[in-house]
Amino acid sequence: MATQRVAFQGEPGAYGEMAALDYFPRANLLPAKSFQNVFEILESGKADFAVVPIENSIEGSINEIYDLLFKTSMMVYGEIHQRIRHCLIVNPGIEESTVRCVYSHAQALAQCRIYLQKKSLEPVPTYDTAGAVKLIKQEKMMEAAAIASKRAANLYGMKILEEGIEDKKNNYTRFLVLSKAHAPKPTGHDGTSIIFSVRHIPGALYSILEEFAKRRINLTKIESRPTKEVPWEYNFYVDFEGHSHDKEVKELIRALEKKTLFIKILGSYKRGRFH
Repeated sequence: MATQRVAFQGEPGAYGEMAALDYFPRANLLPAKSFQNVFEILESGKADFAVVPIENSIEGSINEIYDLLFKTSMMVYGEIHQRIRHCLIVNPGIEESTVRCVYSHAQALAQCRIYLQKKSLEPVPTYDTAGAVKLIKQEKMMEAAAIASKRAANLYGMKILEEGIEDKKNNYTRFLVLSKAHAPKPTGHDGTSIIFSVRHIPGALYSILEEFAKRRINLTKIESRPTKEVPWEYNFYVDFEGHSHDKEVKELIRALEKKTLFIKILGSYKRGRFH
């Protein structure tokens, strides 16, 4: 069997890489500079799967991913809940007293906001957590630290000043696995993701949600994003329990097709577990 090629955003040691290895332990991993690049690699056929973050339990949704899901023909194939444990990382020999600023991805900096304020450290956003470690090493930045994973520190031979610096210890990022492949078979612990838009009239969204309630289908998330075509009109992204092969879900989709202006099935997949 050929080795699966899996794209992720960031440098080796990024949390996206860790999530990819959790789902595909023997994969050939393909790092990408941006989320847009990840989608391009998958759509071009250079990768078999992609792993992208969709939301964090502290900082919420990652809007760029929702916008990319709207445009792509790729399907959601799986879900991963990755425990995020941040470390303050410096060059070897550096002590905390010399650190003035901290580099990392904007999401990671936000997840450590209180810690940085208490330490009077200036946050500096970069494109990636592990990329921040690589940067301060290559540039020999002795007054700078990075926020990233323990794995990133080990990969780049850097020093960890402190582990577990995130403001909330119950810190998870939910990742989606994307593929051209059709939905995996039902497992009994499945989820489905869809996008839809409704008429701009009173009760339109209520009418949609009523279809879920009538069938006792549990919504796990609903998110709105601007259509970017008409001011103050939105697309709705919904995750719910169940598989597209389930009788109740098939009935739901048929009902929604009659009530929405637009509907797109992003995919059905085995729901991720926390560990």
